Amino acid sequence: MCCTSTMTDNTSAAGTRPRPLKYDMPSIHWRSAALAGIVAGVVATLVQIALWWAASEPLSAMLFRDARLTAAIVIGRQVLPPPATFDWSIMLVATLVHFALSIAYGLTLSAIISRLSTSLSLLAGAAFGLFLYAINMYGFTYLYPWFAAARDWITATTHIVFGLVIVAIYKTWPTRTSRSTKLG
Repeated sequence: MCCTSTMTDNTSAAGTRPRPLKYDMPSIHWRSAALAGIVAGVVATLVQIALWWAASEPLSAMLFRDARLTAAIVIGRQVLPPPATFDWSIMLVATLVHFALSIAYGLTLSAIISRLSTSLSLLAGAAFGLFLYAINMYGFTYLYPWFAAARDWITATTHIVFGLVIVAIYKTWPTRTSRSTKLG
């Protein structure tokens, strides 16, 4: 009994110390995650415009409608009534809200996929896009009921594209930046 030892919380049965908890956290390239959100926001918007065109939707009316829906989050309901025409202040506010959310969602998805393989990340990106669609078009309508007008297959598709583009950019960008740093 005199020779028994007690293990402390910092050692395992083999006598090695476990890794500190901070190494178990995902390693995120914050700049790449933010860039992925911005690029995904641009690409998803372009895809949405292309899908509106393919579905013979009135492009400017749809774009200005969605800008007003988004700007109303900050400005209020007074920007919602037709006509849905171009207005610099509404477009600026809508753009700022769109990219702020795109960056936040890019950071969120990047944290989720940071340790996943590319194929699993793409699956997670598509699922994340559908989850965002559900949250944005059904959950947020409790706070902002005017978003119900944007519930359609085009908006769902663009949310999936958004998630996929975040994955594509995030998974490729850190490799390029670390290579260019090593070469310099």
